[in-house]
Amino acid sequence: MSDGPGNPPSSETERDPQAPVADDVTIAEQQAVGDEEAGRRRRLTLLLSLAGIAAILVVLTVLLNGQGSSKQKLPNNASAARSSQFAGQVLSPLRPAPPIDLKNYLGQRVTLAQYSGEPVLVTFLYTHCPDVCPLIATNLHAMQTRLGPAARKVQIISVSVDPRGDTPKTVGDFLRVHDMTGRMQYLLGSARELGRTWKAWYVGSEKDASNPEFVAHSALVYGVSASGKLTTIYPANFKPADIAHDVPLLAKR
Repeated sequence: MSDGPGNPPSSETERDPQAPVADDVTIAEQQAVGDEEAGRRRRLTLLLSLAGIAAILVVLTVLLNGQGSSKQKLPNNASAARSSQFAGQVLSPLRPAPPIDLKNYLGQRVTLAQYSGEPVLVTFLYTHCPDVCPLIATNLHAMQTRLGPAARKVQIISVSVDPRGDTPKTVGDFLRVHDMTGRMQYLLGSARELGRTWKAWYVGSEKDASNPEFVAHSALVYGVSASGKLTTIYPANFKPADIAHDVPLLAKR
């Protein structure tokens, strides 16, 4: 705008009110860069999460494929093979199951021998397990549901593989979550006490070096006949119908 009469000379050119101020442009650019950086971080976090999930699935698949059931050393140096009679793999030779003598999470003494005359399912779990142990517990519950009233004729014993992490409280919570309170004996003990049972059943139990809160351990379910013979084994991803089928057969042995 030119200087007119009565107007003092302008010392600078007037700015269009619609034109952005330089500082506004800088702030807008910074916000755009910040938004882009936040987007990159979200995408990276998502990719890392997906990679983590994929890794867990790979490990879980390996554990659940049942490969350990044929390669893992079994109690009594037994071998396992398919049978036309049982749904699970049958052990040979058939010998008495290794003893179990521990206390449950309520402090009550429990032995395998006290269930003589009844079929017993034995497994090894820990309450903070993120995948395999919850699966075993869930499938055992489904097996009991299939059996109906006959489920009272088969006992389930779970032995802890985590003497430090498994406590009466965590076990009580685990059983409640899986609706197994009063339906499964969950046995605890010191590392030395549990170690005797692990050794007898050839069950490995060691902390995962990369994830110390996790425990690497054998993940089988063992079928003990009414006469006390270790008779069958099942992988962690067993079908509830398979054990439901075998329980009456174990009761007759």
